[in-house]
Amino acid sequence: MFFINLSLLAAAVVFLVGCGSCQYQPTWESLDSRPLPAWFDQAKFGIFVHWGVFSVPSFGSEWFWWHWQKQQWKPYVDFMKNNYPPNFQYQDFAPEFTAEFFDAKKWADIFAASGAKYVVLTTKHHEGYTLWGSNYSWNWNAVDVGPKRDLVKEIASAVRGHKDLRLGLYHSLFEWFHPLFLEDAANNFTTNKFPLAKSLPELYEIVNQYQPEVLWSDGDGNAPESYWNSTGFLAWLYNDSPVRKTVVTNDRWGSGCICKHGGYYTCTDRYNPGHLLKHKWENCMTIDQKSWGYRRNADLKDYLTIEQLVQVLSSLPLFEYPFTCLFTASHMSFQGEFNRLLVLRLGP
Repeated sequence: MFFINLSLLAAAVVFLVGCGSCQYQPTWESLDSRPLPAWFDQAKFGIFVHWGVFSVPSFGSEWFWWHWQKQQWKPYVDFMKNNYPPNFQYQDFAPEFTAEFFDAKKWADIFAASGAKYVVLTTKHHEGYTLWGSNYSWNWNAVDVGPKRDLVKEIASAVRGHKDLRLGLYHSLFEWFHPLFLEDAANNFTTNKFPLAKSLPELYEIVNQYQPEVLWSDGDGNAPESYWNSTGFLAWLYNDSPVRKTVVTNDRWGSGCICKHGGYYTCTDRYNPGHLLKHKWENCMTIDQKSWGYRRNADLKDYLTIEQLVQVLSSLPLFEYPFTCLFTASHMSFQGEFNRLLVLRLGP
């Protein structure tokens, strides 16, 4: 998928000022007063990579586990019955997430050739599997099971090998089936065992280890920002973290936050209001119209054509070339020629 960042020209001038010595309080009034770092105003386009254990079945969407186990949608249930033994569990997919053809430098070279200015990697989706060896996701991470590699570290290093690319990391706050989250949800979020033991430590971990300049939060699980202690974390991020001067954040920090609080607004997936807003916003959209992750069962007609992409992008206010597009990967990380062609053709 790709991102389009837009703002009023007048607001862009304000963003250039910055506030290197400000100390932000853990309140939305204080946090929302922070100007966006100047680099983000110039970075109109970025690439988002959805990659995880869901890339192994690569059927339907990255929500495979939820649709199969929780909702028990017939296409997913039938897919498992027809292709896997009766006692096969979702966790059994993880050893098949090999990333054997993954070459971070090749990825970064393609991203840079496309004209992208930042790259956001899903470090952890709602399934809970982390693409780094997290101390808080024992035996459910890419170092312990699957590739046996720190994929986040490899991407971070490769992206920083290009002076015009900046690293972004996506992180899901909640996890569909984590017992601590389910316990907190059953208590109507009056307890906060999961964020204290899992989500918050992971956020501090990826910021300190990989120093992303975009932190793309997602998946509040219908829990309020107070449950996630989002304002406390963001105050640390803006005041004391190693990326305090350059980091950019979005608006997905708890129920009720989206399109209201945070660094820039996403509002909804594929958001395009068709007019200028007073606040910086991002159009986060996919080329595959039915999924954010790789699908083996995708038809060619499911993908936006280059002509359709141009039409969408040219409808956005303050649109500037070049623009970039989705880069997908399977469990082995083979880059399909169709996706490679799209990225390079849409480049400068």
